[in-house]
Amino acid sequence: MRTHFMKNQSVKRNQHVSTPAIPASICADGLISELVHNEDHPGMTQLLLLPLLQQLGTQSRWQLWLTSQQKLSRDWLLRSGLPLDKVMQSPYCGTITTVEAMIKALQTGNYSVVLGWLADEISETERKRLQQAAKSGQALGLIMRSECNVLPSARPLHGLRIQSSLYH
Repeated sequence: MRTHFMKNQSVKRNQHVSTPAIPASICADGLISELVHNEDHPGMTQLLLLPLLQQLGTQSRWQLWLTSQQKLSRDWLLRSGLPLDKVMQSPYCGTITTVEAMIKALQTGNYSVVLGWLADEISETERKRLQQAAKSGQALGLIMRSECNVLPSARPLHGLRIQSSLYH
């Protein structure tokens, strides 16, 4: 019996799972949602968030990331299947709040999604202003909040809480 080994053979696999299309009503009506994540376990957040961002990347509009300190890695964007030519990042500059920046960006209609990393809870008035801006721009606004910054009794409104410690 002979065994043959094939050298230099590579198998390419499609790394991106086909995701269902985002209902048009979500973008047409605008939506604000909140995602609470555990910074020690970013894999779960990526697992949930990447398919949505990949789907939104097929639109002609931009994706805006309003981040506090971390810089988006070009290599990570490429590996994640996100379009480099449609992703913009704006680090926190301190002249206006992240909520105000989200409102202004959502209103323009230039972005399919605006992600804002917030350390503190927002008021009901700010939440209503964000919702109105998302509706006006027919966009999705995602409030990203670290699990460390959420009070134990607090619950995200219209959001998803990821208990990463249960999965790892």
